[in-house]
Amino acid sequence: MLSHKSNLDIEGRRALRMLLKANKRLHKAYLLKESFGQLWDYNNPTWARKFFESWKDQLRWQRLKPFEKFAAIIERHWDGIISYCHPDHKVSLGFMEGLNNKIRVIQRRAYGIKDQEYLMLKVITSFIKEPKEK
Repeated sequence: MLSHKSNLDIEGRRALRMLLKANKRLHKAYLLKESFGQLWDYNNPTWARKFFESWKDQLRWQRLKPFEKFAAIIERHWDGIISYCHPDHKVSLGFMEGLNNKIRVIQRRAYGIKDQEYLMLKVITSFIKEPKEK
């Protein structure tokens, strides 16, 4: 259920097909999950919003509370999500994981420091590269 259909082997696809035949709500939930991934392919914020609104409309009569909660989270973070639509802003998840880990290390080292601005400066300066000696 959590894997994309394209990542499943023959046996996995057969099991998924059997599972989805047995439960219509589960089938609809799976289709919604799979279709949501299209959001990340948009390069235009307007079209991305139209897609998301259409996706949310599909939830209307489904009684899928977890998906409704998910849609609310997406709404709250829409500005950050939509910034990903700009081709210049697409960043690999590996880079973001590394960045988040580095920030966590700085936060641990800065334990007891209450000044948010100081912490932000520490994070920013940690990414300044040392000049190479000649």
